[in-house]
Amino acid sequence: MPGILQGIKVVDFGKYIAGPLCAGMLADLGADVVRVEKPGGGDDRYVAPATDSGEGSLFLYGNRGKRSLTLDTSKPEGLAVLHRMIAKADVVVANLSPSALAHFGLDYESVKALRDDIILVTSSTFPSNTPMRDALGLDSIGQVVSGGVYLTGEAGQPYKSATAYVDFGTAVSSAYAAMAALFNRERTGKGMHVESSLVGTALNVMAPILMEHAYGKAPRRPTGNRSPIGGPSDIIRTRDGWFVVSVLGNKLFARWAKFIGRPELVEDPRFSDDALRGVNGDALSEVMSEWAKDKSTDDCIKELVQIGLPAGPVLSPDDIMGGAMSLRESFFQQGSFGSETIMQMPTPIRFSGAPTRENITAPELGKHSREVLDDYGFSKDEIEMLIERNLV
Repeated sequence: MPGILQGIKVVDFGKYIAGPLCAGMLADLGADVVRVEKPGGGDDRYVAPATDSGEGSLFLYGNRGKRSLTLDTSKPEGLAVLHRMIAKADVVVANLSPSALAHFGLDYESVKALRDDIILVTSSTFPSNTPMRDALGLDSIGQVVSGGVYLTGEAGQPYKSATAYVDFGTAVSSAYAAMAALFNRERTGKGMHVESSLVGTALNVMAPILMEHAYGKAPRRPTGNRSPIGGPSDIIRTRDGWFVVSVLGNKLFARWAKFIGRPELVEDPRFSDDALRGVNGDALSEVMSEWAKDKSTDDCIKELVQIGLPAGPVLSPDDIMGGAMSLRESFFQQGSFGSETIMQMPTPIRFSGAPTRENITAPELGKHSREVLDDYGFSKDEIEMLIERNLV
């Protein structure tokens, strides 16, 4: 079955995660996505090297299913090629600051002049209507300014997340918005500029907590792995590892108390609702820890899940790639890069009829330059000239 976005042309001028992954999600759904890189490759191609030639895991994951075009946009002739391509594209993706977008002619007014119904999808660190609109930044900036890092870890020692959830969240919301813009264009015939920011994504994740603060409730403080809005909700140590248990709501709390052999806790005024169980969660974590300390992690999980309580083991990357819970088998596939065999994760989303692209291969640098230019209307003589002048 053809992909949902078959026939949609996307020019991907993204860097690192937010832009490339947004375009990669469109490729998952069948769009023809061309990743544009400078000759020699951008720095983001080689972060966390995973292949013999140095390509990194971030690149391999975020650029699956795309075609690669090398193009020297530092020269007017290279920019002219890019602009000719934009004139025939449906969507342009670029996670650059507003000033950088203008420099490359990728701001909305410039791309709209090339194609009136173009959809421009951009993301930057801060929104364009803020004083720091042109500030450079990565995922960690969004994490720290949102308040999330302040609340993570123990008091006096904040920790950021080991995962780039702000970048990934920005990519997901940008892809969602690009789909909405394409749908709107089908109805109205008009394109639009879709703008997101790392800080906006991070604040969106933090919004319920910030709203709680704005309503005058007791301000949150770091609580380690323990939830401040329920309990017991914590990471608990066993004789051979760790697991998380999350008890939320009076029904689950009563079930847990009976299971643990402490039904009287239901009548304890310290634990009469989720808010109080969060405030007094240390005591509940102690009860849970005492129950688990001499048991295996597997036994703890089995017992808790069997009675309908949310629980799961703390897995390491070794555990997952070693086959724990069949996660590797269920979510990862064997892919390729050139002649190398690599591990790849396709989109975790499934549609009935499977209308997602099966191609999960990331492109070798410049591999598709000739065919991309041919598809975008460049003559053979023009292509050869661009290659001879090292513009492609």
